[in-house]
Amino acid sequence: MSNDEAPNTDLITLTRHVLNDQLRLGAAATGDLTLLLTAIQVTSKFIATNVRKARLINLVGLAGETNVQGEDQKKLDVLSNDIMVNALRASGKTAVLVSEELEDAIIIEQKHRGRYCVVFDPLDGSSNIDAGVNIGTIFGIYKVSQEGLASVEDVLRPGSEMVAAGYTMYGSSANLVLSTGQGVNGYTLDASLGEFILTHPDIQIPSRGKIYSFNEGNAMYFHPPVNAYLKSIKYPAPPKTPYSARYIGSMVADVHRTFLYGGIFGYPDDKKSKSGKLRLLYEAFPMAFLTEQAGGVATTGTKRILDIVPKGIHERCSVFLGSKDDVEDLMKFYKDPSLVESTLV
Repeated sequence: MSNDEAPNTDLITLTRHVLNDQLRLGAAATGDLTLLLTAIQVTSKFIATNVRKARLINLVGLAGETNVQGEDQKKLDVLSNDIMVNALRASGKTAVLVSEELEDAIIIEQKHRGRYCVVFDPLDGSSNIDAGVNIGTIFGIYKVSQEGLASVEDVLRPGSEMVAAGYTMYGSSANLVLSTGQGVNGYTLDASLGEFILTHPDIQIPSRGKIYSFNEGNAMYFHPPVNAYLKSIKYPAPPKTPYSARYIGSMVADVHRTFLYGGIFGYPDDKKSKSGKLRLLYEAFPMAFLTEQAGGVATTGTKRILDIVPKGIHERCSVFLGSKDDVEDLMKFYKDPSLVESTLV
C-alpha cells in the first residue's frame, strides 16, 4: 500500500474564493467586482499561454513601435495589451481603462459601461522576454466616482482609494496575487484544470528580511540617503551580517520574492531620472496597496505612496517597499542628514 498522501479534493479556486467574499458581503454585493476579477483571471491565463509558447509562435522580439513611455514595444507587449483591453471592455463592468501601452485613457462607451476603472501594465519586465526571465501583469481597480459617468478624473485619485489590486507573474508557473482590501492571497495556475488554485493564503511580509533589491548599476546617480542606506546594510557593524543582493529587473518578480521572503525593493528617483522610473498609477499604486495589505510599508522615501494624488495617468515616482523594519530603516536616512553624513564617511 502506498504511503503517498491522497490528492486534495477540496480545492479553493480563485473564483470560489472571490465568490465566498461576495457571499460574506450579503445584499450589499452586486457581483460586479466578482465578474471583473473573473475577466482579469481569464486574461492572465491567455497571456500565460502566449508567454509559454512565445518563441514557438514568433512573439519574441520587437513589434517595430514605441509606447507612450518611449520604450520599444515587444510583440508580446502589444498582444497582452490587446487581450486586456478587449476582455475588460467585454466584461461590461469597466468605465475607464488606463494602460502603460496607450497614451490616453480609454473611456468605455455607454452601452458597455460598468462601475469600475482598471489601471494596468499588461506586461511588466518585457525587456526580459527574450531571455526567458519572469515577467508579469500588474493591475489596480477603482470604483467610479459617480455611477453612469466616466472620465480620466476617476483614476486620478490616491492609491488608498483603490478597491482591489494584484499582479500575475509568468515564469516556471503562473502566480496570481490579489487583494480586495482584506489581506493578500496568492494563487497558482493548475494548467491541467485551467484554474488558479489558492496556494499562498494570507500572505504576510516578514517584519525584517535579509535581501535588498536595487539596480546598483545606477548607484552613481543615487541620492545620498539611498547610498548611505545601502552602505549600512552591505557593511553593517558587527555582530550584524550583510544583506544579500537579488535584482531580476522585473518588478513583479522582485516584489513577489520580497513578499515571500522579506527585505526591501527599491527603485528610487535619482540625478538622472528626477521623478523615478516606475509609473505611479499602474505600478507603484497596486504594489503599494498589496504591500500594506500584507503588513509591509511602501514609501517614496519621504511620504506614503498611497497618499499621492496623481496629476497624470503616466506620472512616475520613487518606490521603496517591503518589510516594515527594513523600509523604516531606509526612511531614517531621508529624515536625518547627519545619519547620511556619518554613514558615508
